[in-house]
Parts: sequence; structure tokens; C-alpha cells
Amino acid sequence: MMICALLVILMTIPGLALFYGGLVRAKNMLSVLMQVFMVFSLVVVLWCMYGYSIAFTEGNAFFGTFGRVFLNGIWDPVAGTFATAATFSKGVVIPEFVFVAFQGTFAAITCTLIVGAFAERAKFSAVLAFIVLWFTFAYLPAAHMVWFWTGPDAITSAATATSEALKAGWIYQKGALDFAGGTVVHINAAVAGLVGAIMIGKRVGYGRESMAPHSLTMTMIGASLLWVGWFGFNAGSSMEAGDLAALAFVNTMLATAAATVSWVFGEWITKGKPSMLGGASGAVAGLVAITPAAGFVGPMGGLVIGLLAGVVCLWGVTGLKRLIGADDSLDVFGVHGVGGILGAILTGVFAAPQLGGQGTFDYVTNKMATEYSIGHQVWVQIQAVGTTILWSAIVSVIAYKLVDIVIGLRVPEEEEREGLDITSHGEQAYHM
Repeated sequence: MMICALLVILMTIPGLALFYGGLVRAKNMLSVLMQVFMVFSLVVVLWCMYGYSIAFTEGNAFFGTFGRVFLNGIWDPVAGTFATAATFSKGVVIPEFVFVAFQGTFAAITCTLIVGAFAERAKFSAVLAFIVLWFTFAYLPAAHMVWFWTGPDAITSAATATSEALKAGWIYQKGALDFAGGTVVHINAAVAGLVGAIMIGKRVGYGRESMAPHSLTMTMIGASLLWVGWFGFNAGSSMEAGDLAALAFVNTMLATAAATVSWVFGEWITKGKPSMLGGASGAVAGLVAITPAAGFVGPMGGLVIGLLAGVVCLWGVTGLKRLIGADDSLDVFGVHGVGGILGAILTGVFAAPQLGGQGTFDYVTNKMATEYSIGHQVWVQIQAVGTTILWSAIVSVIAYKLVDIVIGLRVPEEEEREGLDITSHGEQAYHM
């Protein structure tokens, strides 16, 4: 689990930072690197101060309590013992500090994903202020609603299964399946990014001037680090080195490769040339779409999800982007939003045992549940997706508005033209 947490850190810094950095113009390279690096660091601090406590302690269906603020209570100096965290197997636990670190990396990468949507024009101070608000009021409740439960050990009968379920997060209680964060991470961040792109407005010269990526080499390196790190993201979400981790590992490999192939061929057919940017984007689309499904679907389900993700997300960054009309600089919504929604809904289909999936687990009998309804599960998945979109959108609109009133969201036009590296940070990525 510690290695998996390290891999998620690798996904963010340097992975996501380089992926995003390569996609902007040279004059904004450092501003993107700095935003990712600082947002990651800021969220880790907030996570250990109060975020973990709100997300992963037993409170109500939407929020935990302040029982673990400043990571209080994990070490008991009187007894000389450390607390443990439950996994998905009875009698198997991990050190709670490891769980804190692993989940902290998820919170951090989710917040960093957002900055790609309004890259090249947002005030650095506004970005940090928005992240504090959004992390607190959008990410933490989403993580609690989708992932919080008391663990399997207390479930010994139908009665205890019911009573323990009532302590879980609201979406978890509904029975939604989200293995590693299709809703909590990708849809949540993508909606916040899209709202930001709309409210901050388009870049100066958007649609008239060239805004081509300055270094697809960097983007390819970033995408590759994302793919490698994502094995920690998905396999690590099984919480233990067992069969489910192995299944998630294979799905992460196969779905991503399939999406890369389908995006590149789709682009080749529609635009006449296969591009490196298409390959990198396809890989990320596949990674996003398999995330909620990784430990629930069989490899052939993973293959189908990947093949569909490549084509659907290609439409997301072309057709859908034109329909929405927002300047989502680095296609956060087209890839993470569209891929996340697709993956979350298809999880309900391909988790079915009749389609090679895992179905659901019955902790009363300690066996796989005998019944699985695709229709019912897909409806539950749609509710989880809808809740996440609505929650994130409302929090985002309020947070951006507040930050705009107090700080202002956007840099002045002359600063934007000169580039944020010099005007916001007083340094350059490249000296000619």
C-alpha cells in the first residue's frame, strides 16, 4: 500500500504536471508545473489537518466528524499502539497511517486535475483559494458519500449488515460501485474544471491565435508516468495484495492499451493522421474509464470499456467541446468527465457475473452474492454520477464566485499575453 501511494504521487508530480505542462504554450509552462506542485502540497497539508477526518470517520451520510483532526488518535501513547484501517477482507487490516497517506494522494491528484481546465489565464492566488474551498466542500463529502463504510469485520448477520450499512456514506448505502474514483476523482474534478473554464472565460485570442502544445515530448513523458502510476491508483484501491489487486492491475493495463488504439485509429480515420497527442490522450481516457470498474469487471469487460472510452472521449474533446463552447484548455471535461461518466455507468453493466464480472460480495455469507441485476445496478450508477455532477457543480459555482469577489479569478490581459511564467512567478521555463 505504501508503494501504491508512492505511485499515485508519481502520477501527480511529475506525471500530471508534465502532461499538462507540455500541452500549454512555452510562456506558461512553469505556471502549470507550479499550480500542480503547489495544489498537491496544499491538499496534503489540509488532508492531514482535517480532510481525512471529515472523509473517513463515522458521522452522517454526507460528512464524517472531527475525531481524527490533525491525525489525532491514530497513535495511542498510553497503550503504545497504532490504529488500523479495515480492508475488504474480514480480519485483514493495514496501519491507519498508510490508509491516510494513500487516500491523501487521491485527494491531492483530484484537486490538481482541475487546473488544466483554466490553464494559462487564472491568478495563482485565486487557484489556491478555490482549491481550499472546493476540497473542503466538494471533495471531502464526495469521498465520504462514495467510499466511507465501517469495514467488513462487524458484519456477522443480516441484522448487523443492515445496521453497519446505515453508518456508511450516502452513495455507498445505495450500493454504487466505484472501485478507485470514477465519481469521487474524475467526474468531480471535471465538473469543477468545466465550471471554472466557463466562469473565468476564454483565453485571449482563443480560436484566432495558435495555442498549440509547446512540447508533446513532455506530454508523452507525463502520460507514460500517469499510466505507470495508475497501477498504484487502481490496484492499490483493493487495499491488499490479492486477487482483486491482480484483476485491477490487468484491467488497468488492457483497458488503457485498448483506448489508446481506438482513439488513435478514430483520429486517423477522421483527421487523416494518427498523432502522438491522440495516443497520449487515448491512454488517459482509458485510465479514467477503467478506474471505477477496475476491480469489478473481467478483462473482456475492461477491453470493451477501453475501446469505447477511446472513441467516446475523442468525441468529448471535439464534438462535445464545440457544443459546450467553453475554453477547457487541456480538455479536462472531455477526457475525465466523459470518460468518468462512461466508466461509472459501464461498471454497472460489466460487473455482472454473467459478463465475466465480480458481481457484489455478501459479507453475511462471505461469498459472492447470488443475484445481480444489470438494470438495477446501472440505475444506481447513474444516481451516483448525477449526485456527483450536481454536488460538484453547485460547490464550484459558489466557490469561484466567492474567490472572484475577494481576489479576482483572472490575470489582466497584458499579463496573460506576456505569459504567466514571467508575470506570476518571475521566471522562465526556457532561455532562448
